[in-house]
Amino acid sequence: MERAEIILDELNKMFPGSKCELEFETPFELLVAVILSAQCTDKRVNAVTKELFKKCSTPQDFVDIPLEELEKLIHSCGFYHNKAINIKKMAEDVVNKFGGEVPKTREELCSLSGVGRKTANVMISEAFNGDAIAVDTHVHRIANRLGIIKSDDVFKVEKALMETFPQSEWSRLHFQMVLFGRYKCKALKPECEGCPFFEFCTEEKKNLKK
Repeated sequence: MERAEIILDELNKMFPGSKCELEFETPFELLVAVILSAQCTDKRVNAVTKELFKKCSTPQDFVDIPLEELEKLIHSCGFYHNKAINIKKMAEDVVNKFGGEVPKTREELCSLSGVGRKTANVMISEAFNGDAIAVDTHVHRIANRLGIIKSDDVFKVEKALMETFPQSEWSRLHFQMVLFGRYKCKALKPECEGCPFFEFCTEEKKNLKK
């Protein structure tokens, strides 16, 4: 069995119902949640947005809310000042450029303030049921550890993953890799014992030598 097949097979066993752990009702709410999730746990973001979305849920709501008030509402997500600015500017772009509707293409999504390729790919995958791989810190780490690519360039990692795995698997694979990196193959203390990827993971062999 090829490495790609092994990875897909084992991740499907570990995380058969994998999906985005951020909670949202609309594409715009997801976009806000993804911006808040930078260097913050999904659990914390969900706790914040549970109350935030009761007060603000539409692009116009976020345009209208004073910056200081928004900062207070998202304070516990960290980097609240910059995140509040980015969310308000993004909301203004959605209102002014796209009539209040979140755009669906990567190019248009990336034209929004504070929205990069990773965030756009999450939106394509989760909000619009498209095929995309969003390379966050977990996906980047797993791709390198499993020998899919050796690179610090996130775009090269994304490209390598797209070339390695069938397009129909991209979106599910992304979330499976996130969960695998979040709960198993952690950055500092990966749970290497019993990992099904032993034969091609240099990280596990390195840890076993220790």
